[in-house]
Amino acid sequence: MSARILVAEDDAKQSRLIRIYLEREGNAVQVVGDGRAALEKARATRPDLIVLDVMLPHVDGLDVCRILRAEPSEVSDVPILLLTARSTEEDLLLGLDLGADDYLTKPYSPRELTARVRALLRRSRKAGAAAPALLRVGAVELDTARFEVRVAGRPVALTSKEFSLLEALAREPGRVFTRAQIIERVFGFGSDVLERTVDAHVRNLRLKLEEDPARPRYLETVYGRGYRLADGGPA
Repeated sequence: MSARILVAEDDAKQSRLIRIYLEREGNAVQVVGDGRAALEKARATRPDLIVLDVMLPHVDGLDVCRILRAEPSEVSDVPILLLTARSTEEDLLLGLDLGADDYLTKPYSPRELTARVRALLRRSRKAGAAAPALLRVGAVELDTARFEVRVAGRPVALTSKEFSLLEALAREPGRVFTRAQIIERVFGFGSDVLERTVDAHVRNLRLKLEEDPARPRYLETVYGRGYRLADGGPA
C-alpha cells in the first residue's frame, strides 16, 4: 500500500536518492529543503510519515519535531524518522525525547531507510486499523480506535510510539516487561533499537501520565527486570 511521505533534507543528492528509493516502493514523495518549509508542508498535507534530517536551515529538524508534536491537530501524531550525523547516545535520546519514532545515523544504507519506513508505516496502520477497544488500568484509559488516552478523565496527548508502548503494557496490566520484550512489541522483532531508547520513551510517558514522575503510580520500574503498568491504587 502506498503512502504519502514528506522528506525534509537540504542535501540535494541525498534527497534525490531518498525519493528514488521511496518511490520504488510505490510511495508518493514530497521533498523540501528546510525546516520552515517542512512545517508548512506537514500542516498543509498531513503526510503518512515524515523523513526528517536534523541539520536543516532556518528551523532545525529537532525543533521541527518538537513543534509538530505540540500541534493541536492530526499532524501531531504523524510518524517521524530522524536522519542524523550525530551519533552520540545523548543526541539520539534527545530526538526521541522530542517525539521522534525512529532514527538513522549517517551514513546509512538506502535499503535500511526504506525498511525502517516500511516498519513505521506498518505499525501506524496497524494501530489505525485495530478493532475498537477501550483498555482501562485503574485511572488510565486507552481508546485504541480513536488513539486517545485519559488519566483520571484528563486527556493526554501521546506520540504514536508512546501510545504503542502504553498499549502493550495496558493489554497485560501488572505483567513485568523486559526492555527487550518492549522493543520486540513496539519496534518490531529484530530491531536494533537501544534499550536506552525504551527508557527515554518511558520517561516521556511518565511526564505525561504521572502527577509526580519521580514517584510514578502507574508506569512502574521493577528493578533488574523492566517495566509494568499498575492500577495506581494504594500498595
